[in-house]
Amino acid sequence: MTPKDQCEIFCYDEEKVNRLKETIISEDMQHMARMFKALADDTRMKIAYSLSQEDELCVCDVAHIIGATTATASHHLRLLRNMGLAKYRKEGKLVFYSLDDDHIKQLILIAYEHKQEEKGE
Repeated sequence: MTPKDQCEIFCYDEEKVNRLKETIISEDMQHMARMFKALADDTRMKIAYSLSQEDELCVCDVAHIIGATTATASHHLRLLRNMGLAKYRKEGKLVFYSLDDDHIKQLILIAYEHKQEEKGE
């Protein structure tokens, strides 16, 4: 018995397959996968979403938003920075984080909108 989500016969578009295989080989899919992996963590997604709502947030404010210590918030923010998703600036004794660019913000907002559509809101 064949599952309904599989083709019932073997047929494929060789031109499409070859073009896409070449694209996948030439692109850095591993980097994109790591980016999504970084956002797959609930705490980091909360942080990223918060940063999508404000231009920048201080580490101590992020800690309060996510209900964690400043050390925990700093750890997650550093990971987002190391993955190229966030950037920071220091002002005296304060450290402010923001999303690295508008593409990251769009990605987070699209994910949020998608979730709202799923819920029927």
